[in-house]
Parts: sequence; structure tokens; C-alpha cells
Amino acid sequence: MGTLIGHVGPGFGFMLIGLWHLFNNIKFYTLSPKSFVSSPWFPVSKLRYLELYLIIMGTITSISMELFIGPERHQPLDNDGTIPSNHLHNFEHSNISLTFLIYALFSILLDKLSSPAKLSLTYFLGSVAFGQMLLLFHLHSSDHMGVEGQYHWLLQIIIFISLLTTLLGVYSPKSFLIGFVRAVSVFFQGVWLVVMGFMLWTPAFIPKDCFMNLEDGHKVVRCNGVVALERAKSLVNIGFSWCVVGVIAFSMTLHLILSTTLHGDEIRYGALDEFDFDRDSYDVVEEQKHLHGSSSGRKSFLEIGKSTFGAMDIER
Repeated sequence: MGTLIGHVGPGFGFMLIGLWHLFNNIKFYTLSPKSFVSSPWFPVSKLRYLELYLIIMGTITSISMELFIGPERHQPLDNDGTIPSNHLHNFEHSNISLTFLIYALFSILLDKLSSPAKLSLTYFLGSVAFGQMLLLFHLHSSDHMGVEGQYHWLLQIIIFISLLTTLLGVYSPKSFLIGFVRAVSVFFQGVWLVVMGFMLWTPAFIPKDCFMNLEDGHKVVRCNGVVALERAKSLVNIGFSWCVVGVIAFSMTLHLILSTTLHGDEIRYGALDEFDFDRDSYDVVEEQKHLHGSSSGRKSFLEIGKSTFGAMDIER
């Protein structure tokens, strides 16, 4: 993963999954806000498990690249069977992929076997995958103090949001906001990984007074002095802020477009503000009660009159 392709490839994968989740969360909530349930994965009509199949294919490819295709000897171990220091990060990255592989495989099994707890257990598997990802990036064997370390530190914030919203999904699967934020965070992970790939391994994007240095078999960005390093970190922070603004603007625009173009039984009410909808409904109901109440009052008066005159006729 410590290359441009190693970051851009998984980044596009996270972007694709996050965009798919964004689309489906907005779609299903717009069409049916009262019966909405956010799912940890979304089926496709012709190929139900397409999303999970793509995760399986992506994780197997990632593990193969990290442990067998990437290393010069096409295996990550020393001659004595130990793990060399320059391949520690390969095992860390492959463990992240392995956890997502387990998530996808067991999600398919839980759905096929129709487990009564499949929704909560699938959320649990997703939270384990994000938790593993957060832990390994926090304890990463690669650079912690340099420019790459700053990218990784900011990435951990996004992963934490994905972990938190996945855990909250166990208790509040009907919350649109939780599902929406989780989808945005997954999409943002992909965006930030792509940015990392281009900014860290493209010589033209290396900050001023910094350079690429070969260490332990992979290239690392180093800077000439503390001032240059702090400037480079500040540029990373500024880039992250721009990405936050861009991702939020994109997500909200997508929500507005889909909520106004999708059509369903409840789409007219899904686009209204909650309080406006409640107030309008209350006014209509009160007006109907008033009309029915007046007519029922007149009906009761007539019935009383009829019964009174009927009683008088009988006495006569």
C-alpha cells in the first residue's frame, strides 16, 4: 500500500462503496421515510451480493499485492521464516484487507441462512473491520512524525467516524442521519486515500524544501529542517479542510438532487421540513374535525327532535 497505486486503488474502492451507500440511503429514505432502515450493505436487483463480491475481490487483490506480488521475491518472509522490518507494513495492510474479507464473507452467509440477528451481526462485523483499520493505522510501523504520518493521523479521524456510526447503527438502524454520515465517511476515506497517493508519491506535489527518500524498501517524504516539516504538515491540514468542504458539498448536493427527482408514494412529504409537515397535517385534521363536528352536532339535534316529537305522538 506504500505506493501511489497502493493508495489510489483502495481509495477508488472506498469511494465507490461510499457513493453506492449514499445513493441508496437517500433513495430509500426519500421514497419511504417512515419505513426506512439503513443497511450495512445494499443488494443489487440482478446480482444481490454484487457489493460484497466487489469487496471480496478487492481484498483478495490487496492481500495478494501486499504479500506476494509486491515483494521482490514474491513472498514477504526472510530466509529464516521471520518477518523483515521492511515488510511489516505489508502485513499490517493485508490484515486490514483480511478483516474486510471476513466481513463480506460472513455477511453473505448471514443473509443466505436468514439469521434472525443478521442485521445486528453484520453491523458488528463492519465495526470490527473499521476498528481493526483504526488500530493498525494508529499503530502503523511506517512514519508517524513526518508528512505521511500527518496524512495517516487525519485518516484516523475519518475511520473513527465510520466506526462510531457503524456501532450506532446496531441500536438505531432506522436513523437516516447515522446511515448518511456513515456513507459520507466511507466515501471520504476513499477521497483521502486517493489524495494521499497522489500527494505523497508524485514528485511535482512534494512540498517545498522536502524530498522523497528511499527507506526500508519504500519511498518516504522527508523535509530539510523543522520549519519545512511544519509547513508541509500545515499544507496537509489545509488540503484536508478543502476535502471536508468538497465532500460535504457533494453529499448535500446529491441529497438535494435525488430527493427532488425520485418519485414515490411519500416523496412529497419526504422533501418537506418535518415541522412544516406536522403543522400542515395538524391544520387539515383540525379543520376536518371542525366540519365533521358541526355536521354531527346538527344531526344530533335533528335526531333529538325526532325522538321528542315521536314520544309526544305516542302519548296522544
